Amino acid sequence: MQQQDMSESSSGLATSSQKFCKSYSSCCSILSDSRTVPLVLSQNRGINSQNFDSGLPSPLPSDCFKYVSWCDIEEHDVQGNLLHCPRVREGPSEEELFFRGEHTLKRGKKATDTEKWQKKLQENWEDCAELNLSFQDLGDLYQVGNFKRILQRLIRVEKLWLVDNSLTDLSAIRLPRCRELNVNKNHFTSFKQLPRVPQIQHLSLAENNIMTLSGISDFRHTPLESLVLKRNPCEFQERYRQLVFSSLPNLKMLDGIPKLPEDCSSPDIRGFFKMCTIL
Repeated sequence: MQQQDMSESSSGLATSSQKFCKSYSSCCSILSDSRTVPLVLSQNRGINSQNFDSGLPSPLPSDCFKYVSWCDIEEHDVQGNLLHCPRVREGPSEEELFFRGEHTLKRGKKATDTEKWQKKLQENWEDCAELNLSFQDLGDLYQVGNFKRILQRLIRVEKLWLVDNSLTDLSAIRLPRCRELNVNKNHFTSFKQLPRVPQIQHLSLAENNIMTLSGISDFRHTPLESLVLKRNPCEFQERYRQLVFSSLPNLKMLDGIPKLPEDCSSPDIRGFFKMCTIL
């Protein structure tokens, strides 16, 4: 693809602007039946046109794309391993959209086996080496299920960001080549709920809900060098740093602070960590 023919979409997909003409024009024809007056400013959607009949703002032509993921857009050959931050969240079902009275570019007929296979080839998650799947807004179980389906295919990913996705359990996921994993701002409560990452070197778990350090020893035989546990309840555990470093002998940095001499003290020697003031 030549750079001059490319335009960046909100889903992170780089595609030719000419190839949108067919889909875009069909979407605009849906909206062309309603008469409109000059544009007005909508509080939530910016500039909208106003409908004569209802007096309410009419949807923008781009609204038909709001439930469309990058691989649902026709007439392009961009594969998943070429994207760094794609939108992969599933939209509402066709039945729900029908009852809402919403018009989108989602197909009305059920996908055939051939179409499903072509979509799988186009996603091509198996060849991704670096991927950002943060902020996917996974509000429904079927969206979480599709999200985990994608994670199971990331067999070659080395750097992965899953920030702020309301994730609670990825223990069934294995990322054999992952060296850097960022799962900040999720809902993990234990190290046991994390994916299996035998080659992990940098792990960030800030702003989760990990209560104790139980299960951290599962990372003892990994090459883990850097760990971030900021703003987790376990951070307030007595002798927190000593316990972490004693469980992870290869660890060099915790919460952005390098390993200090006092971090090497045995956590079992309680007397060294108590102070007494005599008045």
